[in-house]
Amino acid sequence: MKEPMSLSELRIIVVDDSDFSRSMILQMLTEAGCQLVSETNSAENAMRMIREKKPHIVIADIVMPEISGIELSSKINDAFDNIHVIMISSLSQEHIVLEAISSGASDFISKPVQKNQLIESIQKIAQNISKE
Repeated sequence: MKEPMSLSELRIIVVDDSDFSRSMILQMLTEAGCQLVSETNSAENAMRMIREKKPHIVIADIVMPEISGIELSSKINDAFDNIHVIMISSLSQEHIVLEAISSGASDFISKPVQKNQLIESIQKIAQNISKE
C-alpha cells in the first residue's frame, strides 16, 4: 500500500488576487505544518510557477482578473497530470460549484475559508498522492 504524503511534503501554490485572502490561507497552511507553499496573485503567474515548482496542489480563487480560477483549473488539467486543484470562492451557487468541479477541480471551498475544511480537503487529496 502506498504511503500518503504528509502536509510538510506537499508542494502547494495559492492563487488569489486578494492579498488578504492569500495571506489568511498561507497562515492556515503554515499553522497546519505545510512547508513548501508558494503564492501568486494571478493565473498567468500561476501557470509559470506550476511549470517551475511542479506542485501537488493548487488552491485557486474563482474570481480573478484576466483568467478565472475555473479557466486556470481547466488549463492545469489539460497541461499537467497529477496536479490537484482546490477552488475557493465567495460565490457558492450550485452552478458555479458544478462548473468548478467539471473544470477538473478536486474540491470546492466557500469563502471565508475555514482552516479545518481546507486542511481536511488537502489531507483527502494527499491520500491519493504517493511519495515520489
